[in-house]
Amino acid sequence: MAAPMRRAWLGLLRAAVPAARSYHAPPPRRRAGGVYRPDPDDPLTPAWQLEPAYEAKLYGRHGSASGVDPARLWPSPGKLQELEAEEREWFPGLREMEAALDKKEQEEERQRVEREKLIAANMAKMPQMIEDWRREKAARKEKEREDKARRERLLAEAQERFGHKVDHRSSKFQELVQEMEKKQRKELKLKKKQLKEEAKKKAAAADPEPVPGSAGAAEPA
Repeated sequence: MAAPMRRAWLGLLRAAVPAARSYHAPPPRRRAGGVYRPDPDDPLTPAWQLEPAYEAKLYGRHGSASGVDPARLWPSPGKLQELEAEEREWFPGLREMEAALDKKEQEEERQRVEREKLIAANMAKMPQMIEDWRREKAARKEKEREDKARRERLLAEAQERFGHKVDHRSSKFQELVQEMEKKQRKELKLKKKQLKEEAKKKAAAADPEPVPGSAGAAEPA
């Protein structure tokens, strides 16, 4: 019984609601009186309707009926040069693009060759650089050992002088270091002086001065 009732209701619904039909909007109404021309003296006229772009739009839509002089739509010589320069910058020709591409490839090739030369030169220097680094490292370690031995020697001497352990950062230890350095400089200066005097003595012994009159001839009898 439910099925006949459903069919009856669907029949009543179709009878109450008309069938849907396709809708076509009417064409836009044309302005009465021909082409609209903005009035430049009217304060209510929008500013964009007074620009050359709007006149070009009117001429493109209505042609000579728009009353626009097509000569006014052509850009001025200055504006034309500006447009041409902009076009050359942003839309270069095929030859310009090929020349720019060739220049870019040449620059990349030059950079690649220079980079390979630099790598080859550095690789050639690598053994010597490694040897120099090892030599510097050994010299640095040797200096650290010498500084450590010198500090321990000075600490032992300070302990013997003061009768107790002395911190190497204390003022007493620094004074002792200055005193020892002064003493070493004095001894070095004295040693240089002695060596200089010994060198003079050896030079004098190797080349003795001639005795006056010994080189003269004997007088005849």
